[in-house]
Amino acid sequence: MRVEVLSSSREYDGFFQFDRAVLRFERFDGEMTQPVERLVFERGDSVAVLLHDPRYDTVVLVEQFRFPAFLREMPAGRLLEVVAGTVDLSRSPEEVARTELVEEAGYEVEKLEPVGLFYVSPGACTERIHLYIGRIAAGDRAGSGGGVDEGEDIRVHQVPFETALRWARDGTIRDAKTIIALQHLALQRRSADG
Repeated sequence: MRVEVLSSSREYDGFFQFDRAVLRFERFDGEMTQPVERLVFERGDSVAVLLHDPRYDTVVLVEQFRFPAFLREMPAGRLLEVVAGTVDLSRSPEEVARTELVEEAGYEVEKLEPVGLFYVSPGACTERIHLYIGRIAAGDRAGSGGGVDEGEDIRVHQVPFETALRWARDGTIRDAKTIIALQHLALQRRSADG
């Protein structure tokens, strides 16, 4: 597929970046489109981990304030989510996942099972999420987390898997990566049952 970037500029360069581009791209019939303008939120990749304790069939979720959710759901603004963080160029997604598990939820796990890699909002944002399931084993350290120096205030919840799945269905959980992780775990369980 041919893509011609006619112009590109960085509109904002802070914690995140916003880029503006004028481009043409090849249509399905082989012709090029007229020039179109696109704004791109350069977010970088992220990791997310659903912690599952198979001994008790529970999952660990974190609850924290999210300003964009507050803007949509005033006065609410706290979401239930899986542990997540931003991948930096110096570490692999799995290394970042392990760090975030300790920082946000207070857990270490032996193994991370890859679920998949997906875009969050490909029409506007470059972010991809590397999603994992982390199995909690006997002796794994537990506690509460969140980096106060990073502006985090995190509450850790360990709930029965079926409760979390019900929350995903009834809208209590509204975070996409968390819903995807819970649905993946539900599918794994169905496959194992038969």
